[in-house]
Amino acid sequence: MDEQDLRKLEQRVDQLIALVERLHNENKSLRDREAGLLAERATLVERTELARTRVESMISRLKAMEHE
Repeated sequence: MDEQDLRKLEQRVDQLIALVERLHNENKSLRDREAGLLAERATLVERTELARTRVESMISRLKAMEHE
């Protein structure tokens, strides 16, 4: 291997290292985003369940008022 081949190889290795770092950062960002979305989903499910319970309670009270 001559000097030029070594430079090309070194350049390619540097490119691969940069790619690995970029992919690592992107992966971390996606994992963080996923965690945030899962937390948001859990909150929305909880709020939906609370709203459903309240609506069912109102319906029950309205039905009880009809029968009085």
